[in-house]
Amino acid sequence: RGLFCDTNPHIIAFYQAINDGSINSSVVRAHLNSEGQKLSELGADYYYAVRDRFNEYKEPLDFLFLNRACFNGLIRFNKRGEFNVPFGHKPARFSKAYITKIANQVDWVAARMAVNAWTFVCQDFQTTLRQATKDDFIYCDPPYTGRHTDYFNSWNTSNERAMNERLKSTEAKFILSTWHSNQHRKNANLNELWADFNLIVREHFYHVGAKEANRKPILEALVTNFASEEVHSELQREHHQISLFSK
Repeated sequence: RGLFCDTNPHIIAFYQAINDGSINSSVVRAHLNSEGQKLSELGADYYYAVRDRFNEYKEPLDFLFLNRACFNGLIRFNKRGEFNVPFGHKPARFSKAYITKIANQVDWVAARMAVNAWTFVCQDFQTTLRQATKDDFIYCDPPYTGRHTDYFNSWNTSNERAMNERLKSTEAKFILSTWHSNQHRKNANLNELWADFNLIVREHFYHVGAKEANRKPILEALVTNFASEEVHSELQREHHQISLFSK
């Protein structure tokens, strides 16, 4: 059984639609074939027309299209809750191979939903963590504090402190994903907030950046309240998980 929560209603609505069968690989393939053809013919004008349409009607398939056609695959909203990522400058983005890749991802997720009791809920982390018991396992993946805050809701040190207090008091096992350091600086919160827990690091390449030269390697930090040898066991399972939308 699994409970998946996020404050972004559009991510939750997309996964709910896969879970209830209204979105499947065939539906995704047909939608991206149709919209991709229009994008290749009309370019940026069509991208922005779909963006306006999504901001009015909030259709999950349009959200998927925008995420795969926008700049760097970002998910970013303005203070009015409108998707505002610019076009990714690739009118021919939706090749047959790329559409097949996305459809296969949807199939992969749907197959696991079919054999697991998964629930998707739009709610904040405070509400979610209050529901955890000692028999649960928690994985927290908030935006990186002190770095990029252009998410549906911003994430700051106050949020990080609130999550820290909630996780300190939980009886469940948890893993928190955050950033450790890059070539320029370190995450001060690791010493200030998370020093009492176990820590392991993994190298990761950060793909966000207007220019390729600005896309640097980064060390990710995994903070846990259980022994490191158990962490590696959990990571083996995590390695096989997939998300259609990036952090």
